[in-house]
Order: sequence, then structure tokens, then C-alpha cells
Amino acid sequence: MPKSKPYHEFLIAQLKEPSFAALYLETHFELEEGEEPDASLMKLALDHVAEALGEDNMTSEEATLHRQKLNDILSDSGVETIYYLGEWLQKLGLKLTVTVAKKQEVSGENVEKVSVV
Repeated sequence: MPKSKPYHEFLIAQLKEPSFAALYLETHFELEEGEEPDASLMKLALDHVAEALGEDNMTSEEATLHRQKLNDILSDSGVETIYYLGEWLQKLGLKLTVTVAKKQEVSGENVEKVSVV
């Protein structure tokens, strides 16, 4: 019987495809209703993506420093953090974006009704 690849090795190989890496992060950013954010899980997901894409987009030394910089970004507080995360992702060949939620995903309590006359 052939041996299977260790999960981590398999995951990193999959994340080398930027579109898969983007989808992987998207699933970690979205929370189910009532779900609490898990900072350690988010950091782990970002670190996996950095491991997979880092050395393809920068030297080995730069990739190591880039992964270390993630700790500084995630420990910051304030509005600048989102900009730093966007820059951090861009160096990996990814882009932080915002899209319109599907109608059923938007809670009616949080949406103002607008009427056009």
C-alpha cells in the first residue's frame, strides 16, 4: 500500500497555487453566525500561505523575515493593521479585497433600506 503524503506537506503544495491560497484565506476570514474569531487559527493560515508563496516571490532570507513580520502585524492594534496586512499579502502575490455579500448573507438588521424616488 502506498504511503500518503503528510498533511502539512500536502497543504503547502496546494497553497503554492495563488488562487487556492486566496480561497484558503477567504475561508478563514469568514465566520459563521455566532462563531468567535480565533487569532491563532488565522495566524496559522497566514503562516501556511507565507510558507507556500514566500520563496516563490522573494529570496529565502526575505521569506523568513516576511513570516516573522506577521507576528508584529498581528500584535498591532488600530486601523493601520489592515493596511499592513494588505501590504504583507501583496508581497506574497495576493491582494486583500472586499466584495459585496450575497443577499442571503446580509443580515436585515444591518442593512439600511434605500428608496429611490
